[in-house]
Amino acid sequence: MPGTPVVFVHGLWLHAESWGAWIARFNEAGYQASAPGWPGDAETVAETRASPDSVAGHGIDDVVDHYAGIIGSLETKPIVIGHSFGGLIAQRLLGNGLAAAAVGIDPAPIKGVLYLPPSALRVASVALRNPANRKRAVSLTEGQFRYGFGNAVSAEESKALYDRWTIPSPGAPLFEAAVAGFVPHSPAMVDTHNSTRGPLLLTSGGEDRTVPPAVVKQTRKLYNKSTAVTDVKEFPGRGHSLTIDSGWHEIADATLDWLRSQSL
Repeated sequence: MPGTPVVFVHGLWLHAESWGAWIARFNEAGYQASAPGWPGDAETVAETRASPDSVAGHGIDDVVDHYAGIIGSLETKPIVIGHSFGGLIAQRLLGNGLAAAAVGIDPAPIKGVLYLPPSALRVASVALRNPANRKRAVSLTEGQFRYGFGNAVSAEESKALYDRWTIPSPGAPLFEAAVAGFVPHSPAMVDTHNSTRGPLLLTSGGEDRTVPPAVVKQTRKLYNKSTAVTDVKEFPGRGHSLTIDSGWHEIADATLDWLRSQSL
């Protein structure tokens, strides 16, 4: 009998291939794991880098609809695990009743998160400083990746991760998140009041500059009116690269432990 499906959702600037080790670990644990890319992503890192226009212009709703379509082809509701903007996508899918449970690993801020620490604003400014980037694909330089993702690992490891996994990503989600507080039906809005949804785990890396712990704490407070399970776990000393760096297994195993605690 096939295991419970798990759908991994990457965030900005990382390719779906970066979930490879997680897929193997979850399959070994009895799940049926997959990591479909965002709309416009090619099959490989190299192909996506070669065709940046293919990913340009896709906003949060486009990504949610894309994964909703994938989920619709499954026999049972999956567990959705997302990193960064993938964590926001996972929360939307869970809130809309399309997932059995969700894990937001250092998730991008949803509508209602009002305070962004300076480091988060610096990372977002990679796209936001030029309004034209809303319709473009945006890439990180090696230095920008080191600041926003690889600050908690060695310079050598950060460079290796940058060279292996980074891809251009649409600027649109960053613009949508930036103005979410002023848009009544923002695509960054999650149904945080839903008490019939499955369990949710939100994680934060203690040294994450892109999604600092303060963002995750604010996100958790937005769920206070829901009686559904909403847990938070912080990983001290970890940065935004925590899903792909040499310590990825700590995060993966903690996620598996949490799923087991929820009988999933």
